Parts: sequence; structure tokens; C-alpha cells
Amino acid sequence: MEKYVVLLAILLLVICCLSHVRSDLLEHRYKVDDAVPLYVNKVGPYHNPSETYGYYSLPFCQPDHVEEKQETLGQILSGDRLVTAPYEVKFLQRKDHEVACAKKLTSEEVSQIQAAIKQYYLFQMYCDDLPIWGFIGKVDRSSTNNSEHKYLLYQHFEIELFFNKDQIIEAHLLMHPNEVLELAEGRDMDIKLLYSVHWIETNAHFHERMKKYSAPRDSSIHHFSIINSCVTFLILFGGLLIYYMRVIRKDFYDFIHEDAAVDREQTGWKCIRSDVFRYPKHRSLFAAALGSGAQLCILATFTLLLGLLGVFYPFNRGNLFIALIVLYTMTSGFAGYLAVLFYCQTEGKNWGKNLLLTGSLSSVPLFLIFCFLNTVAVFYQANAALPLGTIFTLLLIWVSLALPLLVLGGIAGKKSHGEFQATCETSKCPREVPSLRWYQGTLPQMVLAGFLPFSTIYMQLFYIFISIWGNRVYTLYSTIFVIFIILLITTSLITVALTHFQLAAEDHRWWWRSFLCGGSVGLYVYGFCFYYYYWRSDFSGFLQLSFFFGYMAWICYCIFLMCGSMGFYASLLYVRHIYSSIKSD
Repeated sequence: MEKYVVLLAILLLVICCLSHVRSDLLEHRYKVDDAVPLYVNKVGPYHNPSETYGYYSLPFCQPDHVEEKQETLGQILSGDRLVTAPYEVKFLQRKDHEVACAKKLTSEEVSQIQAAIKQYYLFQMYCDDLPIWGFIGKVDRSSTNNSEHKYLLYQHFEIELFFNKDQIIEAHLLMHPNEVLELAEGRDMDIKLLYSVHWIETNAHFHERMKKYSAPRDSSIHHFSIINSCVTFLILFGGLLIYYMRVIRKDFYDFIHEDAAVDREQTGWKCIRSDVFRYPKHRSLFAAALGSGAQLCILATFTLLLGLLGVFYPFNRGNLFIALIVLYTMTSGFAGYLAVLFYCQTEGKNWGKNLLLTGSLSSVPLFLIFCFLNTVAVFYQANAALPLGTIFTLLLIWVSLALPLLVLGGIAGKKSHGEFQATCETSKCPREVPSLRWYQGTLPQMVLAGFLPFSTIYMQLFYIFISIWGNRVYTLYSTIFVIFIILLITTSLITVALTHFQLAAEDHRWWWRSFLCGGSVGLYVYGFCFYYYYWRSDFSGFLQLSFFFGYMAWICYCIFLMCGSMGFYASLLYVRHIYSSIKSD
């Protein structure tokens, strides 16, 4: 297993090295009048970022030969569909009011463009791999009567390109608000679309071309969120430390000094030491959940490390998806190893079934959600619909790479497993659990357990959501990495505290309880999804709704598995520690 960890670390370094040489690979240099690559990508409602369509799904001007740019797997997954643009850009060649095309729109096409303008359709282009955006038109709401609103189509846009010697540094797209055409519904119309290209010299260097996309708009709120998370963590840690010093150490002292424990009836967590290591029900499912959760935790950690190292620079069109696929595949061995190791340590017999359950615990729900959402995207003819070739490629990666690594990890776990490290012997007959009060039940404990960890991340969740489901880019990987570590530590601490209170109530069924309490933060995040969708966003339509709640359900499920496994392992270490410190009969 150590060799496997080394291999994963080497893979991480290779990805980082490739990311650092990207500037050399993409360091485009041009001579005067050289053609500058310009591609149109997609269009869609500004308020529904998941609802994007091909650029030529609207009756825009098209070149004589429309060619699709060859895309990588990650670019296809991100919804990019680049095709040749009807505009010509040459290095340092200025153009003013160049005619892109003149065409006659039918009444149906006019209605189509009107509907797009009403929904604030935004189109995206790439000029020398720099993204630029523009609205296709605007609505004139000067009239108070909604039926008399005017729909104006932009007829002229200007591309501003900033250059330094023979390299393009920055690109802007400006729409001319005075050069518009009022669309009249119900009749054919003649339109003429114009464009201009202006070149401006700058002193900025090529490696700074992505700085404007990376710079946060307001970093103070992110610093405040870190302070909030640290304060929450310190309060929780301080409270638990005080409780440990005053209560638990006193219990240890009474047990260590036999004269103080003479003729004293054992109560609380001390009297269930013969049941505390009794194996849980549904061990195969429990071990699979631990293995999958640990894999997702490792996956999230390495992904954030790659972000810290600058791999996911803004608008690199797919590198994040490629990294997630590669890391998920490589970490499948960890899931198999940890799941089978724990399953065999708890005297499980059918480790092959447990391995199959481990491999399907996170992938099968994703596959089912994807099948439904891809069907929706196909119905809407949206860019989110993946081609069959891409689907087969993903299945091939899972079957030929992830699954074999999962099996190899399981075999390694089967061969290296030993006895479960229980610090107390388990009796043959389980002790009867006394009746508990309502607030000591599983659901109330989960509500309490998820609140504090969620409070450490909720301020950053909004910015993460507008990055995933909006039109902004989240680049503060250092902030999210710190928040992620605090989340794991806070989850571990609160789960340990609730586990101790459960044992103090003489309830030895802490295995599943610790996992559920640790993972409850995922339920809070999914609850935040409803708040964000209905009160903080302008989403509309079934496509955006289904994609948002569908994929967020799987993400929150993964958070549940990840934090649940962290909560259990922290509780296990704590239980082993306190029961190794008392004397056995």
C-alpha cells in the first residue's frame, strides 16, 4: 500500500509539472497579419448557466464551412462545443464596421431571437484561448406596458485585443448600444451584422493574461469566513478540552486508584466496556461506506492541492474534470483496501461482495442521476447532453482502470488484515441498552452534529455555488483548503463529543451513530441548496432545476460519506484511547 501512495504522489507531481509547462505550450506568438484563432462556443440564459446550447442553435451568421474544434474529454464534460466563427481576426490588423453577414430572418427566426433576448441570452467566444462574452440584445422597458416592450438586437460589436510585442494578453468584447435593430414579431426582417477589431498595446506579460479572471472581487469576506471558522473550531476544541480535563480525567483517576473505586458501582461509559467493541449490524455496508468515504476525502484533498499549485487556472476548459476522473480512478485502490481491511478485521467472510458494494456505493448513484439528467439534456438539445462516444469512454475508464485498482486494493486489504484492535474483550451476550430520552436519539444527535461543522463553511458555500452554478470563477483555493481542513477537524471533534455522551448514557451502539452524525453536515449542505435556489438565485426552468438538485444531491451524498468516515475514525481512536486507560476486570 505504501508503494501505491508513492505512485499517487508521483502522479500528482506529473500533473503539476504539466500544468507549469502549459504556458510554453500555449505561448502563442504571431506575426503581422497572421490569423488569430477565434471560435464561438455556446449561448444560453444568463441566469441559467447549466442551460447552454450550440452557438448556431440561434439563427446567427455562419461561415461557409463550419468546422468543430477537436475537444478533450474534460472540455466536452464542461459543455464546450467550439466551432469556427464567422468573423476574421488577423494580428495587428484593425477593422472598422466590417460586415459579418447580411441575411433575411423569417418570422419564426425573429420570434426565436426575441425569446432569447427576453431571457438575457449570453454568448461566449474564445479568441486565442481567452474567453469573451456578450449579450445578443437588450429589452427596452421604457414603456410601462409589458406588451409594448421593445426587443433590440445588437448589430455591431467590437473586439478589443491588448498585445505585447507578438503576443495577445487580453481580450474584451464591447456591444454598441446605439447600433441596434428593433425586432418586429410576426414578419420577416433583413439584418446586417457588423464587427470591429481594435488593437491596444500593453506592458503586461503573457503569464499575467489570466490575472483578471483570477483576482477575487472582495477578499475581505473570504478572510472573515476563515476567522469565523477558526473561532468556531477554537470554541469547540476549548469546550471539549475543559470537559476532558474535568470529567474524563476524574474517571480515569478513580479507576487507576483502586482504593477510590472500592465498593463503587460502575456507571456510565465505564460499565459497557465489554460491549463497546461489539461489531455493528450490516458490517459489509458499513465497511463499504468507510472505504468510499475515505476515498472521497483523499480525492478532495489532492484536488485542492492541485488547485493550490495552480493547475486549475481560470477557463482552462476541462482540466478540473480530467483531474477528478484521474484522481477518482487512482484512489479506487484506497477504497478497496480500506473497506476490505475493515470488513475482514470485523470477521466478515464474503469480502468479494463487500468489494463490489464499495465500488458501486458512489458510482452507481452518480450513474443513475447522470442517466436521468442526460435524458433531460437530450430532450432540450442542450450542450450538457454527452455524446455516446464520451459515455462509453467514461464507462471504459471505470471498467478498465478504476475497477481493477479497486480489486487490487481489496486483495491487498485481504492479505494484510489482522485482528481488530479492541482494547477490551467483548462479552458473548450483549448488554441491554437503557431507555434514552428523546434528544439522545439518532435524528436529534444528527441535527446537533451537523450544525457546527456547517457553520464553519456556510459563508464560503455561497461563493462556491456561484462558481459551480453561476458565471463567476472561484480561484481562492488556499481559502477553501483551510476551510476544508477545519471542516474535517470540527466534524471529528463534535462526533467524538457526541460519541462520549452516548457511551455515558450506557448505549454501546456507537458505530453507525458516529458515522451518521459525522455525515449529517451533508444534509445541511443540501438544505442550503434549497435556500440558494429559491432565494439567492434567479434560476428557472425544469432543465436548470433538475441539474441543480440532481447533481447537488450526489455531491452532498459524497460529503455525507466523506465526513461520516472521518467522524467514525475519530470516534474509534477516542474509544480505543479511553478504554485502554482503564483497568479491566
